[in-house]
Amino acid sequence: MDVTEKQNKQQSELHSKLWSMANNLRGTMDASEFKNYILGLIFYRFLSERLINYIEEKLLNKENLTYEQAWEKEEYKEAIIEDLTKDSDVGYVIEPPYLFSNLIKLIETGNFDITILNKAISKLSESTFGNASQHDFENLFEDMDLNSSKLGRGEKERSKLIGTIMQKINDIDFSFEDTEIDVLGDAYEYLIGQFAASAGKKAGEYYTPQQVSNILAKIVTLEIKDLKNVYDPTCGSGSLLLRVARQKDVKVHSFYGQEKVSTTYNLARMNMLLHRVPFNRFDIYNGDTLENPCSKHKKMKFQAIVANPPYSAQWSADPQFLNDERFSNYGKLAPKSKADYAFIQHMIYLLDDNGTMAVVLPHGVLFRAASEGIIRQYLVKDKNYLDAVIGLPANIFYGTSIPTCILVFKKCRNTDTVLFIDASKDFEQGKNQNRLRDEDVDKIIHTYKNRKEIKKYSHLSTLDEIKDNDYNLNIPRYVDTFEEEEEIDLDSVLSELEKIDKEDKKVTKQLNQYLRELGLKELK
Repeated sequence: MDVTEKQNKQQSELHSKLWSMANNLRGTMDASEFKNYILGLIFYRFLSERLINYIEEKLLNKENLTYEQAWEKEEYKEAIIEDLTKDSDVGYVIEPPYLFSNLIKLIETGNFDITILNKAISKLSESTFGNASQHDFENLFEDMDLNSSKLGRGEKERSKLIGTIMQKINDIDFSFEDTEIDVLGDAYEYLIGQFAASAGKKAGEYYTPQQVSNILAKIVTLEIKDLKNVYDPTCGSGSLLLRVARQKDVKVHSFYGQEKVSTTYNLARMNMLLHRVPFNRFDIYNGDTLENPCSKHKKMKFQAIVANPPYSAQWSADPQFLNDERFSNYGKLAPKSKADYAFIQHMIYLLDDNGTMAVVLPHGVLFRAASEGIIRQYLVKDKNYLDAVIGLPANIFYGTSIPTCILVFKKCRNTDTVLFIDASKDFEQGKNQNRLRDEDVDKIIHTYKNRKEIKKYSHLSTLDEIKDNDYNLNIPRYVDTFEEEEEIDLDSVLSELEKIDKEDKKVTKQLNQYLRELGLKELK
């Protein structure tokens, strides 16, 4: 069995265990709720194990002491707390009695109750107060309501159910040998993906399919090995930011994002820490990106920007925004009922001169008129920022079947051409969603990188050509995918019809003979 086969086998076993946990909670609450408990408890185990590994490998490796033993000695205890919260990129403390492994022992001996877990989480959060890590840990577990009646009618029932889930999490091997899989991260992404598929449109707001994420990440990191920073203004669970960091041979120094929904904001911070991004290398802000952008982010410039904003979302379109630096140069605001171009304007403002921005949006942004048409013309004609338009297949996103496109922007372009790619027909059909295959992604990236013209797939358009189309970017105007129908041989068709007519008369004659013999009425 090769490495890939082992990975697939172990992944399958892991997913099976995770789904078993979900079934324990199924029926008591909605999928979008019980994922919070499974992910929260997985995350707590991760924090516990990360803490133990750091302490015993970095702080006590020469002391011949366990964490529990060192905690009992006041001088060691103070030094450990100081190092964890001030001098390292750990940023938190979990006291020995509240380590995940010790909570499991309480469950196994029948001495666990849910108040102990509640206290453990509270003390973890308190350990970050007043430290640089406070912002990244504050209210991190608030969506895992351990007092919810949905977990059971009383403390005993709730303790039993949570204890069962914790034991199943404890049974997962987070340190598989002979594999490159990030087991903990895979568990997280599997649950997010499964619940996004079942929870419908709401989940689609924070989960971008892996292959779409891959396209965006590959585009913004083309020929880049050292990336200063990456930003996502509608970061959801943070999967797009992390996908950029997963690109081969690419080092990302800092991650920035903003997320409006507090539950999803918590998921993003957990996801960063789960994927071993130190708290001092990411900055995720909770708030409405358009109406209340993070003041710190607004002063920055980003080398890479990736986004999958909510499609045609509502926003205030308050006239005061015409004085906002993000929108003031355009003379027009995106319409109140469709914020797509407001997100584009926001990102363009924060894009560095040497940066690349890739954003997924509905096709309407390519051709809608009025204020959107004016903004689009400004970006293409006056600024020459648009680098490529990539059409994606329909039904590849959770919660919506509409076709989407990727717009790529760069500020410092040395060309007056825009690449159009029609990748809408390249996909694998699925039961619920269609899926982009590796070869589909590779074809898009190869075509974009080399700015290739491929018959019925891509076209390198000049700005004059776009002007002639009144700055309408609808892909069929530039990529001709028309397939001529096969010519019909009318003589052959006529001959076949005559043959069928003769056969029909012959059968009718024979049938009428049988009907006469039976004394029945003949067919006409």
